[in-house]
Amino acid sequence: MKKSNSVAASKVTLSELMLPSHSNFSGKIHGGYLLQLMDQIAFASASKYSGSYCVTASVDTVDFLNPVEIGSLVTLKASVNYVGNSSMIVGIRVDAENIQTGTKKHCNSSYFTMVAKNEKGENVTVPKLELSTFEEVRRFYDCVRRINHKKKYKMLEEIFDHQSESALEKLNHFNVILKLK
Repeated sequence: MKKSNSVAASKVTLSELMLPSHSNFSGKIHGGYLLQLMDQIAFASASKYSGSYCVTASVDTVDFLNPVEIGSLVTLKASVNYVGNSSMIVGIRVDAENIQTGTKKHCNSSYFTMVAKNEKGENVTVPKLELSTFEEVRRFYDCVRRINHKKKYKMLEEIFDHQSESALEKLNHFNVILKLK
């Protein structure tokens, strides 16, 4: 196994024409189909980087910023932005292009955490990440910030008592009716 690898070694681009069979009931491309493409490119990027089979451990926020039209050429770009011991965070950007007008729009960005595995299904160590531009450094620190935020959120979630009097009182500020039995 290589001791280190560059971000460039993980870069993958995937383009696909959006067909009517990919659409939802409103005539736009189904978000689930886009998620499938995003999972595929995350796998390709992480596997290419690590030289190992990789599985999806989690998906961070997927914000659908703009709908994708039937007939658009969708381009996904992915690269490894962060590495841990056996995990990698793959950043993905999805753009759609109207192939008749050339107009492009950013549709979503997301971060997939992928874990490298061996043939027995055990976690394996991934190469260190070589950062060669300030943009790569920024993306790495963005991932560190996201990881720390998730840890803080999980800690708060563990200590929150949803049965406490104050928690139940706060429900008055939401669109719910409390009918506990």
